[in-house]
Amino acid sequence: MEDVRQMATEQIGVINPWAVAQQQFDLAAEKLNLDPGLRRVLREPRRELTVHFPVKMDDGTVRVFTGYRVQHNLSRGPAKGGIRYHQDVTLDEVKALAMWMTWKCAVVGIPYGGGKGGVVVDPKKLSRREVEGLTRRFATEISIIIGPERDIPAPDVNTNAQTMAWIMDTYSMHVGYTVPAVVTGKPISLGGSEGRNEATARGAVYCVAEAAKHLALDLHGAKVVVQGFGNAGSIAAQLMAQEGSTVIAVSDSQGGIHNARGLDIDRVIAWKQEHGTVVGFPGAEAVSNQAILEIPCDVLIPAALENQITARNADRIQAKIVAEAANGPTTPEADATLFERGIFLIPDILCNAGGVTVSYFEWVQDLNRDHWSEAMVNAKLKEIMTKAFGETLALSQRHEVNMRTGAYLLAVDRVAQATALRGLYP
Repeated sequence: MEDVRQMATEQIGVINPWAVAQQQFDLAAEKLNLDPGLRRVLREPRRELTVHFPVKMDDGTVRVFTGYRVQHNLSRGPAKGGIRYHQDVTLDEVKALAMWMTWKCAVVGIPYGGGKGGVVVDPKKLSRREVEGLTRRFATEISIIIGPERDIPAPDVNTNAQTMAWIMDTYSMHVGYTVPAVVTGKPISLGGSEGRNEATARGAVYCVAEAAKHLALDLHGAKVVVQGFGNAGSIAAQLMAQEGSTVIAVSDSQGGIHNARGLDIDRVIAWKQEHGTVVGFPGAEAVSNQAILEIPCDVLIPAALENQITARNADRIQAKIVAEAANGPTTPEADATLFERGIFLIPDILCNAGGVTVSYFEWVQDLNRDHWSEAMVNAKLKEIMTKAFGETLALSQRHEVNMRTGAYLLAVDRVAQATALRGLYP
């Protein structure tokens, strides 16, 4: 079994996220004694759409881009998941992220299945007009499978509220009327939800607070490290500081900064806005994105990309709590090592589910032509996240497994029940 795992996740030194996602599912399926036929159904995506589409560039040339939209499971509701723009996007990555979205929605009990999309592009090398053209054409290509009752995209890596506004407008122009509920993560003025921008980070911090209670760890004065200083990471750092914690290190794609006495997060955010990176922030030492993971701390928040904590560095992680604000930052081998070492890990499908939970709130508001206050959104979010954390913790303790397996037992069982009850058509 170990040989199979190693081959699945570290072929030629490259970790395949789809192999990791399937492996995580297999572990839960075995513990749940899932019916073999049902296991085969849930192990594969329902739909995979690959598109190659032309975009006219500012200089008049035409480039052809490749994009994907994957729907993993629709048993509990329409597909839900972000769209990312990144030069390293692959179909396997998008498939893994779609499967993780299925489990994420099930863990927090919202009525969605999992979906995900991506375009192979570095948007930082395109002009705003080129990004808009790419977005509208990609939206047109995937419009055959998206819709407010079918598949609802959202922002992800290198996409934002403006990207969603363009997709909403493009879809609406096709059908002839405004359809706010076709995407979430929109600007407030177009039907977006209060609190959506902070939702992923806020949900993660609610989970950290619950984990700290469970471990009898006082967050006031606790040392925090954040890898990834984008939307989720920077807001998580701010919220942890508001909890009284001391953020001692943060990083972005260009590198990291470390000050054992603590960083002024508002000043770091201002520095990044001015310089485009946290690197060079006065009064802090430079640290690499890998080294930052190994700094001694109470709470480590990986908020960057997949496969950051692996078999190669898991024995050097020196945190009491690892809170996965990113998707898939820890490999299965590393999971086992952290669990053996007594490090409490809050898995991605629970920890960063705040984003999709408030996306669900946004969708409900749009369908009802309603608008909730931020206080109402945050109160509902806290209720859902703390309930899901408690259910996951109870399962992990009952089965004497780590929190990721506990979350998978909860999620896979819910999806399996829905799939089995609906049966096979025709």
